[in-house]
Amino acid sequence: TASILKNRWTQQLGTGMDSKKDKVDIHKRNTLTTLAVGAAGTFLAGKAPYVFARNKVKLRILGTHVTLQEEIRQKAMEDLGIELIFEAKGSAAVMQKASMSPESFDLFEQWSNSINVLWQSGSIQAIDTKRITHWGEINNLTKTGRLTKNAKMGAGDAPHKILHVQDDDELGIKQTDQVSFLPYVHNVDSFGYNTNVIKKGIPYKTESWGWLLDKKYAGKVGIVNAPTIGLFDLALAAQAQGLVTFKDIGAISKLELDQLFDLLIKMKKDGHFSGFWTSVPESVDFMASDRVVIESMFSPAVSALNGQKIPVTYAAPKEGYRGWHGVMCLSSEVEGKQKDAAYDYMNWWLSGWPGAFIARQGYYISNPQRSKQYLSEDEWGYWYGGQAAQGQLRGTDGKVSVHPGDVRRGGSYEKRLSNVAVWNTVMPTYEYSLQKWYEFISA
Repeated sequence: TASILKNRWTQQLGTGMDSKKDKVDIHKRNTLTTLAVGAAGTFLAGKAPYVFARNKVKLRILGTHVTLQEEIRQKAMEDLGIELIFEAKGSAAVMQKASMSPESFDLFEQWSNSINVLWQSGSIQAIDTKRITHWGEINNLTKTGRLTKNAKMGAGDAPHKILHVQDDDELGIKQTDQVSFLPYVHNVDSFGYNTNVIKKGIPYKTESWGWLLDKKYAGKVGIVNAPTIGLFDLALAAQAQGLVTFKDIGAISKLELDQLFDLLIKMKKDGHFSGFWTSVPESVDFMASDRVVIESMFSPAVSALNGQKIPVTYAAPKEGYRGWHGVMCLSSEVEGKQKDAAYDYMNWWLSGWPGAFIARQGYYISNPQRSKQYLSEDEWGYWYGGQAAQGQLRGTDGKVSVHPGDVRRGGSYEKRLSNVAVWNTVMPTYEYSLQKWYEFISA
């Protein structure tokens, strides 16, 4: 499986991996040795929230605009006494650079669907959970796949399946002290729609992924241009409309992909799709300019649009959400003071303030109770509890995004994360799905 996945990613990038083979194998063999060297800091890490890096260590973080925000950078530098260099790119560009150039970053931030690619390419090294101060507070979503006993597991790469480094150096569900990523930011995604045009539906009852392919909205539909994300939005939509059926939506076969993309390419040529966005700001522009009335969306875009008084509702689809889990990963090249600073930064993310900050844009943190003290009672009740807001609540941009009486679409944290239909996933047919996706985009 490792070999197949590496070959798929190599072929997509159009470059050979053979020249990196020895380097990759060395990284893998030295993982435990590297971690043992860093273990000397474990005792100190247990005595304080962070071991502060000194002499203004520069930490390079590669990721997307979702978490690489200026307010976060400034606050972390103030708290940690290090210099942070954020490099934010679109999803595909970030994963390509990370998989091919581990020397270009110290920490990587994206989503769990990048883990298999990065681990098999040798671009990231294991994280020692003994150096993560609040590891014991991380909830069961990542550790077991479920927040509650009766929650849906969700198809595809549920994060707990790819978290732990096993004895054979593969990733699996058996819990160990070595993990492939730090669990932190996560959420469920769906689509947003303008209620000036589309009548507001009922969460989990009438709102449906199928709306994305409804001919009523032809020419006004936007989709995220990411083959491991947008693909599932459209697969869920096609299945909801009864146009295509999947045996396992987390592992779509080649035949099923052919059927899906034959349909989508025809619709694209007929003008159904208005555009394909690659960043949150671009998705905001799509809706704010009336280019679209319904589109794939991430939570911060909905908050930003509501802050501009554009009435966009974030759907709670009756079929279930598309789930995603943020991952923070150590470059296989990072060592010494840079590595110590990287652990400082990872620990900072679980220290409370960051989780409260991202809650105001609709995201969750893996140890939410520590962030509760940084949120007002009203904020906690709205963002996590599924309760009606008592007053105005502001987003991370300082603008009012929640008004008195508003209830978060989909309800509480537990309810929303118990209704995941599929996780962002790198499927066994990943290479073929990429080919079909780019045929679709260029049609």
